[in-house]
Amino acid sequence: MGVTGPIRVVVAKPGLDGHDRGAKVIARALRDAGMEVIYTGLHQTPEQIVDTAIQEDADAIGLSILSGAHNTLFSKVIELLKEREAEDIKVFGGGIIPEADIAPLKKQGVAEIFTPGATTASIVDWVNAHVRQPAEA
Repeated sequence: MGVTGPIRVVVAKPGLDGHDRGAKVIARALRDAGMEVIYTGLHQTPEQIVDTAIQEDADAIGLSILSGAHNTLFSKVIELLKEREAEDIKVFGGGIIPEADIAPLKKQGVAEIFTPGATTASIVDWVNAHVRQPAEA
């Protein structure tokens, strides 16, 4: 519908994981690529993350999860977006996520998962190519 301006991304650290260096690196890379980034900080609940994304009119939510709670936390964020009728906000993420969990997360609605070793350039390129893009028929 003619959305203009920079892509807006909420970068969040859900749950009890206290390691945020990777999330900050991604936030900076997205910002340096011209996106508006809202970094929520550590220990955010899925409710806080979704509230922030809606309030900030975000195009996407990037979740960084190293704690092993990825199945629960991604699912809750997707569920809350549906409840709030904000399914147009794409969810992507990264962290320590076993290969066997990636396909089920994508089936639930997570748009992309980046595992350790993914470059900041590949994440920026993915966001530029997939956020605000019409779904393929």
